[in-house]
Amino acid sequence: MQYKSTRGKVSGIGFIDAFLMGLANDGGLLVPEQIPAVSAETLKAWSKLSYQELTLAILAYYTNDEIPADDLKRMVNDSYATFRHPEVTPVTKLKDELYLLELFHGPTFAFKDIALQFMGQLYTYVARERNLPINILGATSGDTGASSIEGVRGKEGINICILHPHGKVSKVQELQMTTVADRNVLNLSVHGNFDDCQRIIKDLFADLDFKAKHNLCAINSINIVRIIAQTVYYFYAYFRVQEASGASQVSFSVPSGNFGDIFAGYLAKRMGLPVDRLVIATNANNILERFVETGEYKPDNFRMTYSPSMDIQVASNFERYLYYVLGEDAEAIESLMNGFRATGSLSVSADVLEKVRAEFGAYGVDNEACLDTIKRYEAATGYLLDPHSACGVEAAEQRGQSGSVMISLATAHPAKFDEAVQLTGIKQEFPAQISNLFDKPQRQTVVDGDTAAIVSELVKFYPAQG
Repeated sequence: MQYKSTRGKVSGIGFIDAFLMGLANDGGLLVPEQIPAVSAETLKAWSKLSYQELTLAILAYYTNDEIPADDLKRMVNDSYATFRHPEVTPVTKLKDELYLLELFHGPTFAFKDIALQFMGQLYTYVARERNLPINILGATSGDTGASSIEGVRGKEGINICILHPHGKVSKVQELQMTTVADRNVLNLSVHGNFDDCQRIIKDLFADLDFKAKHNLCAINSINIVRIIAQTVYYFYAYFRVQEASGASQVSFSVPSGNFGDIFAGYLAKRMGLPVDRLVIATNANNILERFVETGEYKPDNFRMTYSPSMDIQVASNFERYLYYVLGEDAEAIESLMNGFRATGSLSVSADVLEKVRAEFGAYGVDNEACLDTIKRYEAATGYLLDPHSACGVEAAEQRGQSGSVMISLATAHPAKFDEAVQLTGIKQEFPAQISNLFDKPQRQTVVDGDTAAIVSELVKFYPAQG
């Protein structure tokens, strides 16, 4: 298995080098040169595996044996030893034909832990084996930052800087990032929104001289390893629901901002997982819903919502999906993305849109419907959804089909978004790990939302290489 860029000028890259490259050097995103095909017999054999065993089985298709089996097994086991549930990602039945995949049992109570705990282990391994200093740079709409920091805090040879939009993440998300006292962690609170943070990150990775000088490494979902690690829980959920319901095929509803999580589901489907539909659940920042409806991908006015981790207008991983739906035509992708950068919009043909609609449904959930879903399910079942998971459940109800089993992804613990939960009149108890955050001092630097201001902070924080 080797990796190539969606824009066609980078190819033949091995697993570890793809991991270290992050954003492809031609500005595109790395994808596998061939998507592995998993047979029905293999799926049957996998159905009895533990989460850790399943992770190793899937990684075997992607790692080229570049990591000794014992080392990889140790990394996987150490990654998920931090989780509070023995199944790592358990499945709960909400009602007939609707299941919830709980992805919030990791150390920061968010789905990002599943990939980022492993990536933290992998960065530690690579830094040691290659004697290579690692300088991680990432942007977050709330959860990636805390999960990334948790994965590498205090690790020798690794520094991490995370950008988050100032005042636009929940208080718990902010505290999880900014109460970390380890000296290898820098939090930049950026005036602007997540799209501004993400744009700056991509610009810095595209500056190949700056990237090389500071040995920048990516932790966001532009990194293909994060996508691969997230495919595992789609397989795992399918096996658990198949056991419970006998369903031979399932659909997934996925709260979506940056398109990484649902692209992992798309990759799992392309590998051979029996997936009927993938439903994109968005909030009022519904660029992806509008694309599925019209074929036009164009950012609209930014809106702050009760589901802030989805307050994203430009979804980085969307380019990976476009690459596949356009028949892996790298020239077409480069032209589309250059046009998007110049004009702020792109469109696909009617034929392509028909293919999109065959694979994806989409539904935007406004603030009122989000809170209503939280209240309805808490009253009916006693289950408390966080606002992002509520968007997923509402989209599942609106876009699910009778007789088809739907699995909706629960992406965070409700305690991370108590501002929204309080608006429903529901009072919740915080887990001790979260309530303790409010007594800790914070450490963050507030900066302007422009590249020069970020670079000024980075050159003080990252040791230059060479």
